[in-house]
Amino acid sequence: MTNERSTNFDRRAFLAAGAAFAGAPALAQTELGTTEVERDINEAVVRNISSFRSLDWRPYFDNLNNGAVLVDITSRALHYWSSDESVYKLYPTSVPLTEDLTKKGRTRVVRKVEGPSWRPTPSMKKRNPEWPDHVGPGPDNPLGTHALYLSWTYYRIHGTHDTRKIGRRSSNGCIGLYNEHISELFALTNVGTQVLLI
Repeated sequence: MTNERSTNFDRRAFLAAGAAFAGAPALAQTELGTTEVERDINEAVVRNISSFRSLDWRPYFDNLNNGAVLVDITSRALHYWSSDESVYKLYPTSVPLTEDLTKKGRTRVVRKVEGPSWRPTPSMKKRNPEWPDHVGPGPDNPLGTHALYLSWTYYRIHGTHDTRKIGRRSSNGCIGLYNEHISELFALTNVGTQVLLI
């Protein structure tokens, strides 16, 4: 019974801290060195979506072996091309809060998990010691319903139950999609699918 109470308390503390964090304005440095202020996540935000457009894969990849995923941090969009070019998908995403949390470059999908568990990274735990060490699959899980694990430690492309995060700088480094979009991308990708973050 004590362990159950402890788990419930930790979960409540985690959710309360997450809600407080989500409610606070987020600051992020743009490429020009100016500060972008993300307003309260509960406010409606009108966005210019002119940069949210379809792209050709050729400037970014030598081939489409195993399919390809391009994540454009600036436009907050994820592009997917199948290996035979019969499928092209474009999804809105959440992106990291700041440049120092953002990793760019080439990687690949190394693992696919439906109903992922979440553990905070050591740096997250240091900043937020009240967060639980583990959150299992379900509606409280920050990774949503599906996760694509990348070859970079701690980096994922995953879903989110908090749909207000999509289209915003709101993550600690991962790329987030609506759960219905990550479910679709999960079915399209393979272990070995190439990924490029720009």
